[in-house]
Amino acid sequence: MSDTVRTAIADLPVEDAVCLEAGAGAGNASVALADAGAERVYAVTDDADHADRTRERVDPGRVSVLTADLAATPLPDDSVDVVTAHALVNVVSPETLGPIFAELARVARPGAWLVVDDYDPVPETLVAAPVADLFDVENAASRLATGDPALTFYPESLVRRLCAGYGWRPTRTETLLDPVPWTPDLLSAHVDLVREHAAELPADLGDALVARAEAAEERAGDGVDTGRMYSVAFRREE
Repeated sequence: MSDTVRTAIADLPVEDAVCLEAGAGAGNASVALADAGAERVYAVTDDADHADRTRERVDPGRVSVLTADLAATPLPDDSVDVVTAHALVNVVSPETLGPIFAELARVARPGAWLVVDDYDPVPETLVAAPVADLFDVENAASRLATGDPALTFYPESLVRRLCAGYGWRPTRTETLLDPVPWTPDLLSAHVDLVREHAAELPADLGDALVARAEAAEERAGDGVDTGRMYSVAFRREE
């Protein structure tokens, strides 16, 4: 996904800017922002494994990796010029989405930029069925183990309305991928997440969920190309 990150930030004023990667996973956005000339990048994640993975990839002189709740980032008010949320919102529950975007608005300077890159809901087609089934099983396992869904795909229109409510004005929309290549490696990673949640459940229930996830993965074969990844850039009101 590193190519999609670079495409998404190509038209943003990153050089000499203070940037925030909201939800550092593999650190792709932090690497891209630093390479584009950012003065300082803050990579924030509440996942210790993701934080360690990002630290392995970045120059600590340019990138600070912070393990923190995105709804309570350890950054001052009005301190960030550019915010990226790359493939973040699909792993955020509806209850948490508002507090996170309120926090992103708090740390952004007047006139700052925000870019949100994510996936439209998986289409209801026969081609997409194995991917949709796998994600449904993952959500079921996550809800049973933690009380929250693992994945929620918010359409671009909802993201635009949400950000507008926190003072962000949309400036452009771009399609990053159409269709999205759900490769065997990606699907296998989602099956592994089902296994992790299933391990917290009674054996019979957990085993049944894993079996359904593995069956969906097998039906997907060499992968499935379906759906769309969008990128929306916003400007903070002055």
